[in-house]
Amino acid sequence: MKHVFVICATLATLTLSACASTTYNSSWRAPDAQPVGSLTGQTVVAMVAAKNPSTRRAAEDELAAQISLNGAKGVPGYTLVDDSMVGNEAAARAAIEKSGAVGVVVMRPVGSDKEIVGTSTMYAGPMYGGYWGGYYGYGWGGAWGGGTNIQTNTIVTVETLVYSLKQNKLIWAGQSKTTNPSQVDNFVRELSKAAAKEMKKAGLL
Repeated sequence: MKHVFVICATLATLTLSACASTTYNSSWRAPDAQPVGSLTGQTVVAMVAAKNPSTRRAAEDELAAQISLNGAKGVPGYTLVDDSMVGNEAAARAAIEKSGAVGVVVMRPVGSDKEIVGTSTMYAGPMYGGYWGGYYGYGWGGAWGGGTNIQTNTIVTVETLVYSLKQNKLIWAGQSKTTNPSQVDNFVRELSKAAAKEMKKAGLL
């Protein structure tokens, strides 16, 4: 592989409790990528950039499983490139090429943002009609710090890349956003399913 993956520690520490939802907000396919279904039946390595070894293993197992469910032969990256080899590009490349893999799918978290969401309001209601006898009591009842219904969402952005190892070239890229990811295992499972779906949609599987 062309370079050592940059590690984002937040992937190993996400413990938010709200329900997650993942959507792909962008995707790109190389115009000269190999024919539709070119990865079907072929060995494809699943690599996830996570510093925590157990997180990496769980994530790569899930991603490899989703790749296999969609027609290719997914192989968790850690089974070929263990943690001691991650920083050694020559050793990693030799191990992956020896496996006969034709492609590698890489996942890497690239950002985390906060979004404050308030409750939508109908301003024609009686509590808004007048300040006295209406909004004054209502407004102070939901004052800052008084239990007003404001929610903070965490939005995690992850890039998924597909490389053709025969061409040593990026053939597909997508960027997803997940709102309020929960446990890491659930987060990765949702990401992996979404990534496989997008790859299938792009004609790679």
